Amino acid sequence: MSDVELDRVYKRGDQGPKVKLIQEWLSLQGVKVKLDGDFGPATEGAVKAFQQQSGLAQDGVVGPITFATLIQPMTDAMQTLPIGDGDLGGVIVLYARRHLQSHPHEVGGENMGPWVRMYMRGMEGPAARWCAGFVCAVIQQACETVGAPLPVQPSFSCDDLATGAKQRGIFLAGGTGLDHSPLTPGSLFLNRRTPTDWFHTGIVTQVDNESFQTIEGNTNEGGSAEGFEVCQRVRAYGARDFVLIH
Repeated sequence: MSDVELDRVYKRGDQGPKVKLIQEWLSLQGVKVKLDGDFGPATEGAVKAFQQQSGLAQDGVVGPITFATLIQPMTDAMQTLPIGDGDLGGVIVLYARRHLQSHPHEVGGENMGPWVRMYMRGMEGPAARWCAGFVCAVIQQACETVGAPLPVQPSFSCDDLATGAKQRGIFLAGGTGLDHSPLTPGSLFLNRRTPTDWFHTGIVTQVDNESFQTIEGNTNEGGSAEGFEVCQRVRAYGARDFVLIH
């Protein structure tokens, strides 16, 4: 059963993975509680606090209405936009902005929580660096909306995205004096460590002469490639390559 489904009503005295999921979402919604899978008095109090701030009946029980309100940021992000067709790059940016508005971020540890599991198809933990998972999830949403084929093979690996782009002829090598005219919103940037090694990726949302704007996952205010949330950033061209998506 997925993280957006509830199999039954949960209340004080219950234990298990769904209780931990409820605790994760309480914490993501700003009502911090220990993630121990035990629906004790603290979790019941946290549920009541969340119900109060959400205008729900304060019974401390998590049923369909309370759970749907808890996970609403994720269901909002995954909702199909009312677009019949359109420029794929522009639609990718629209979906990226939708995710940004829902503030996806980790909870419970490094690369942990419902958002990471969604972007990484169930994976989480220190090895589950999710920047590529984020961009691929957004691209897939956009392609399904406009009925377009995937421009890149989805992957959790930045190296795979770069290699696939080269094979398809949509790779743009960056560097000093870059001719950025082929670069359009909806394309991907790749932070380059060496000519054959890339370590972070995100979605380009605006292209300017000396910099570009992005929305990217698994980053933070400092631009780390091992952050904890989806952020909007401005980056210089520097040691970055691009996957062109039109």
